[in-house]
Amino acid sequence: MTVSAFPAGKRHRMFAKWNLLVLLGAAAFCVTVFFAAAAQDSSSAPKPQDAGKSWTAPRTPDGHPDLQGIWSNQTLTPFERPSEFAGKAFFTKQEAYAFETQTVKANDFDQRSGPGEKDAEGAYNQAWWDKGTHIFRTLRTSMVIDPPNGLVPPMTPEAKKKFDEAHAHMAAHPADGPEDRFLSERCVLFPTAGPPMLPEPYNSNYEIVQTHEYVTIMPEMNHDVRMIPMDGRPHLPKDVRQWKGDPRGHWEGDTLVVETTNFSFNDRPRFGIVYDGWTDENLQITERLTRTGPDTIQYRATIVDPTVYTKPWTVELILAKRNERIYEYACHEGNYGMFDILSGARADDKKAGSK
Repeated sequence: MTVSAFPAGKRHRMFAKWNLLVLLGAAAFCVTVFFAAAAQDSSSAPKPQDAGKSWTAPRTPDGHPDLQGIWSNQTLTPFERPSEFAGKAFFTKQEAYAFETQTVKANDFDQRSGPGEKDAEGAYNQAWWDKGTHIFRTLRTSMVIDPPNGLVPPMTPEAKKKFDEAHAHMAAHPADGPEDRFLSERCVLFPTAGPPMLPEPYNSNYEIVQTHEYVTIMPEMNHDVRMIPMDGRPHLPKDVRQWKGDPRGHWEGDTLVVETTNFSFNDRPRFGIVYDGWTDENLQITERLTRTGPDTIQYRATIVDPTVYTKPWTVELILAKRNERIYEYACHEGNYGMFDILSGARADDKKAGSK
């Protein structure tokens, strides 16, 4: 029997009931999807493959684990372990939730109670930032995993002296010329490019492509491309230096190992806003990438610089699979931003000289 066979009044009541049922069903569906998505998005909760469930990585034609795809290392995990978690390598789930909630609120640039509240970057709103909303699913309290205290080792006395002198010069001469500014402001090098590949406040994405001869990693930020030879060739001569160093890769079982030397030296912090660290011409970095699940790569980088740090140190990050594409990132600070910075500094000099 068709609906039109019913009287108009009854049809109206039937449609009203059906509309109500449809609305209730849709609401129930949305609630179900919301909580399912929330549970799936919660990177603070260990996934099954992290709990020891057997899983086999897909392979490339030459038999090695397939690391290809788009990956992100955005996280709220602190670089060094906060003092309130001293002695704790891992959050509990309750601590992780509380830390995430507190950090998301603290990072919200839309919250302003007055001018200058968010320091020099207060002009930007939250739409410009993408630090994520969770710590790594491993629940570690810091990216630094060695030394066990989660802190970068002290510098040698000689390096600390140079570090302090460099920072004193930076404070006294912040913009005498473009070389006084940070490498990222000059569109030369971003921490995401690595090594080590550290997260930025936004655009912390990478594309990995593999062949038998090379592994190529392209960070979204500044679209630097790292070409990693896999054929066992020797490193470049020591007097040939590059901002991202001279990498050489090989496989140790299912782990891609990348050893990088021949870094260009600059007395500005190499690790960007993540860590105000320092390196010199003796820097060597060993990265290890291991596919640990359908949507995860464990990334570890060990920093060795005996003339700067009293001992080596290691960071661990988790690269999460993304289904989005990477679009070109254009860094224009070096085109017009630098002109504005330097012209502003000259205006300040003129103003100071007139007093």
